Amino acid sequence: MPLLKRLATEAPGTFQHTMFVASLAEAAARELNCNVELIRAGTLYHDVGKMHDPLGFIENQMGGPNKHDEIDDPWVSAEIIKKHVSEGLAMARKYGLPKAIRDFIPEHQGTLLIAYFYYQAKQKAEEKGTTVSESDFRYIGPIPQSREAGIMMLADGCEAALRSLRDATPKQALATVKKIFKSRWQDGQLLDSGLNYDELPIVAEVFVRVWEQFNHKRIAYPKGALDINPSKNITNRQN
Repeated sequence: MPLLKRLATEAPGTFQHTMFVASLAEAAARELNCNVELIRAGTLYHDVGKMHDPLGFIENQMGGPNKHDEIDDPWVSAEIIKKHVSEGLAMARKYGLPKAIRDFIPEHQGTLLIAYFYYQAKQKAEEKGTTVSESDFRYIGPIPQSREAGIMMLADGCEAALRSLRDATPKQALATVKKIFKSRWQDGQLLDSGLNYDELPIVAEVFVRVWEQFNHKRIAYPKGALDINPSKNITNRQN
């Protein structure tokens, strides 16, 4: 899997994002009796296009300066973000990935609005007395064409939000997930996916269950426990 090895090396933050999205998507696919193998493969490759400009995506900035603050042009920033789809498709073709897997690359974003830069552009336009075309800030699609791609879109949309909920309760996490699902549904992103509205609460429950597994609390070490030198204690006992 040379392309995934490149992703892990060149865009490590994106690779970690991919692993969590895969955990969410696979669990939901299994619950809904979807093709788990397909969704696993599609998820692993869905963001390979971010290698075209790793620092253009916040998960790879590792707390460093935000490239988009320096660019200070939401139209340019939106093009960088959108380009990870076209670049991903080009990489997938170059590496000979089958169409069933390539399809996840554009479909996981569908025609979603790149909201952060859209609203930034609207603010700038208002200051200048001009208008903004929403289409400039939407991915070109298509929207998900399978249940698997629909689940993957939902998992991708929830990953960052769930990661940020360090001290949240499961009830709070579920509310966050349902809010994201509602937004995707109302935006028409799941119209062609074959997912039913009644299935969304099931997927939400699965996502929260996976989040709980990743977010479990660890037992705190007793004070001074990490200062113990095991080899020294063994020597003392032997003496």
